[in-house]
Amino acid sequence: MKTFAIAAAFLCLTTQAQAQQQTALVAGGCFWCVEADFESVDGVGDAISGFTGGTTEDPVYRRSGDHIEAVQIPFDPAQVSYRRLMDLFFRSIDPLDAGGQFCDRGLEYTTAIWVDGPEQRAAAEAAKAAAEAELGQTIVTPIYDAGVFYPVDDYHQDYYKSDDRLGVTSVGVFVTKADAYKRYRNGCGRDARVQAIWGDAAPFVK
Repeated sequence: MKTFAIAAAFLCLTTQAQAQQQTALVAGGCFWCVEADFESVDGVGDAISGFTGGTTEDPVYRRSGDHIEAVQIPFDPAQVSYRRLMDLFFRSIDPLDAGGQFCDRGLEYTTAIWVDGPEQRAAAEAAKAAAEAELGQTIVTPIYDAGVFYPVDDYHQDYYKSDDRLGVTSVGVFVTKADAYKRYRNGCGRDARVQAIWGDAAPFVK
């Protein structure tokens, strides 16, 4: 009976933790980079890369149709607020660029926020207004109501921290995914551009 009681209590606590967890959904260019940035935030769980925003059925990497690369960010609101995540998000991207992000161009790499309900919308709009006031320029990142989110295949999840080795790539031969990611991020100029826009306010610049 004691073992059953302990198991029941653990299940209850697990269910409560799951109920408290919320999700943010954003697009900030390459989803590997967004995933890497936000998984470093206290209170954020295992982020999921994928696609959303379009009408194409079953989008896949490089054939995502009219969808945008996006990241689903689970978080514990007792540790980090949705508004805080939105403030971090704006300062991790180039919100002045409507044509893509950094070296990645086109709809697939544009920025966006998808909100789940009026509370998230109010927080996202407030974060956008604050970022716009800080920069003194118009922010082009749109805010939409959330729709269907399609996770990308396992090969592209957690790419930035994978020790799996690749063959011949544009960034080297037989390098790990983690090394390829670092070389790509540096070569794409992401951190340099974010720092040029936000300066010391850029939270994830290495």
